[in-house]
Amino acid sequence: EWTMKTSIVFLLCISVFPGFSQGRVVREDETGFAECNVFFPGQVPPEGFTEPFHVKICQQYNREPRFATLYSTKDKIPLYSAFKFTKPAQSEEESWLVEPQIDDPENDLHEMVHEANIGGTVANLGANQALTSDYVGSGYERGLLNPSLLNEEDFQVATYTLTNAVPLSPALSKSWHRDIGKVVEQALIPHCSKMDHLYLLAGAIPSSVQVKGKVSVPESLWLAACCDAPEGWSLGLVKKINDENSLADLTVRELEKQLLPGVRLFKGSCGEDKKSHEKREAVLQVVSQIRSGEQVGTSNNQETKESGWVRRVAGIIATPFIKLLELLIYIFVELVKFVFYFLWLVVKRVVGTILDGVYSLWNGMVSYLKAVSMVLISIPYDVGRVIINIFLGFLQIVRDVASLTYRILSIPVGFVLHLAAFPYHSICAIPSVLKDMATGIGGTFSLVIDATATVLHGFYYLAGHIVKRFVPKGSSDD
Repeated sequence: EWTMKTSIVFLLCISVFPGFSQGRVVREDETGFAECNVFFPGQVPPEGFTEPFHVKICQQYNREPRFATLYSTKDKIPLYSAFKFTKPAQSEEESWLVEPQIDDPENDLHEMVHEANIGGTVANLGANQALTSDYVGSGYERGLLNPSLLNEEDFQVATYTLTNAVPLSPALSKSWHRDIGKVVEQALIPHCSKMDHLYLLAGAIPSSVQVKGKVSVPESLWLAACCDAPEGWSLGLVKKINDENSLADLTVRELEKQLLPGVRLFKGSCGEDKKSHEKREAVLQVVSQIRSGEQVGTSNNQETKESGWVRRVAGIIATPFIKLLELLIYIFVELVKFVFYFLWLVVKRVVGTILDGVYSLWNGMVSYLKAVSMVLISIPYDVGRVIINIFLGFLQIVRDVASLTYRILSIPVGFVLHLAAFPYHSICAIPSVLKDMATGIGGTFSLVIDATATVLHGFYYLAGHIVKRFVPKGSSDD
């Protein structure tokens, strides 16, 4: 009962405070999966996954790494998730998250958030990853590669991210989680001497079939296990999509050949040199029993079933109290939010008013100092300009006085010169005047003679014409 309450309280907190959930895209300058390298043997991730659309994600919660994921932005599904077994889950509650940086690397959201809380803050949301809307009405479920039932509390919450989900039919999703849960709990954990050294890789091989033309449906699911401990071993399992009851076992080498060329899942093939064949055979025997549907550890299963009934009854009884607790927490959180927002608004207004007053005072002081400086700078300039204008005025006065003096002095001199030159010009003009008078008289006399001659000639011509006109020519025959 206490575990169930704790789990639900954690899930409620993650829904109210999404900042508790983190999942960041690992930068190219970081080694492997950064702080999530602890989920790989020797802290060395698988090799051979080198496509540019492969994105490394360190899945975190409460600032602690929970598992690692290699995500394909081309297929919109994870290629594998690396994790360790913690404890079987006591309860399950879905709270799905998305990774903003996959679609918008320049976004300020560096952690996983709830898809409903993103709004319009992420550019191209869904361009490189699947969203809840891609699964709605498609007939597929969001199947977890790292099953939530193998984790509890913080680890379980971290698994509910769409970067850890692939499209599976409801029956296949149930079969995958059931089989993987049984294999890990009944076959792998009991035969690994150090549970903390059991490394698990759950992956998917994309097919050409897509959900809504966007999210690739896997053609098969696989699990690779490595017990990196004394008397260690490694194992591979494959489940075909078209056969929900299939669960083929094979070596890690054989599994690698079904993946991309050059893929190596575990460093040094997970202790090939110290592999215990007896342990591996024991694991395979249990896997065979799970595959055939036989009961493994009947007494344990009975106890588990009985404890399951007890948990169910306790859950039914505790549900009203849990709902009341949820309501009280919700009301408390909303009140805290309201008080915080109110205080923030008051502080913002007060600080804004003070800053505006300081800004206005500063602007007035700067303008006043600027005006005073301009006046002080202009005083020497104005004084110099006045002195220059006075000097130029003085020079103009001197020039005008000199010009007036020159004009006054120049009048008598010209008059005396003209007066002295008058007799000379008068005497010298007499011969010219006499010559002109003689020329005029001679011309007049010549003109009179010419006019008289012309008149006489005219009379003579007129008389001759009359005689010719009126005297008959026949008087000559007599």
